[in-house]
Amino acid sequence: MRVKSEGTVKLAAFFLLVLLIAGIWLLCPGECARLWHIMTCGDMQETIDFIRSFGVWAMFFSFCLDVLVNALGFLPSIFISTANGVLFGVVPGVIVSWLAETTGVIISFFLMRTILRDSAEKLIQKSPYLTRLDEFSGEKGFQLMLVARTLPYFPSGILTALGAVSRISAKDYMLSNLIGKFPSTALEVIIGHDAVLFHEHMDRLALVVTLAAAVYAALWYVQKRRGKKDKNDSNANE
Repeated sequence: MRVKSEGTVKLAAFFLLVLLIAGIWLLCPGECARLWHIMTCGDMQETIDFIRSFGVWAMFFSFCLDVLVNALGFLPSIFISTANGVLFGVVPGVIVSWLAETTGVIISFFLMRTILRDSAEKLIQKSPYLTRLDEFSGEKGFQLMLVARTLPYFPSGILTALGAVSRISAKDYMLSNLIGKFPSTALEVIIGHDAVLFHEHMDRLALVVTLAAAVYAALWYVQKRRGKKDKNDSNANE
């Protein structure tokens, strides 16, 4: 029953990706070349102007575009997240970007696991180190993915690929991404919004960047100390 259920989710993810591509094509027929340019050019103002051009459909289009970019996994979504904050406001921008990015990486996870899982398992079995790494990601996959997803500006495709070839369960992957994506996406939207409109929000931008740096530095320090403690405990037990 579990295998059948996961297979259904994978199939649904594939069809959802197809529907997203078709929906975006219908929203901007004949503009596929321009859409690809927007997704790959990295020009903030062009991205904002392009999304704004859809008028009342702008938020819906931006959501679909953000999902598509994250589902593909190799394109940056920071420009879309920033555009969402500038066009729709910080709070709506955070919500739209968070839900879209989470949906996108979940679709990508199921597609990558479906296509690459067998080959990845064969590769892992040939290396004792990779086997231990895969087992570790299975036992503590939720915590690892949760922490990793809280990091802003980290390449999303790398984490998705890691999740796809590891033994993390689909449930743990989806939940860890839903929770972990919120702080990282919120930071990206707020920082991007304030950077574009820095004349109006310079003080908040400086405060958010400073606080974020302090929090992540503290988390890194705690994690490093915990890793040393676990290693010492392991050596003591041998």
